[in-house]
Amino acid sequence: MIKRPYLSIFIVLVAIAVFLQYQLWNGEDGIKAVERLAERIAEQQAENETLLERNLVLEAEIIELKKGLETVEERARQELGMIKDDETLYLILP
Repeated sequence: MIKRPYLSIFIVLVAIAVFLQYQLWNGEDGIKAVERLAERIAEQQAENETLLERNLVLEAEIIELKKGLETVEERARQELGMIKDDETLYLILP
């Protein structure tokens, strides 16, 4: 059996160990907080990749628009339904 003076030291050491384990797992800078931060980083990286792809598409579109009027004309036809003066529009209904 553990002697009396050593018993109190043992209990204090066990209490400190329990406290430190609690802080390690549940504390502000503990393992759970690090895991949550890693998840947020992964989510942000995925969002950054999506935005990068969108930016590349927009950049290509800007270059195309700066190149010539064909792209501007195509967008005007598709988005605004514009036609030239010498053209005839045929609308085919289903």
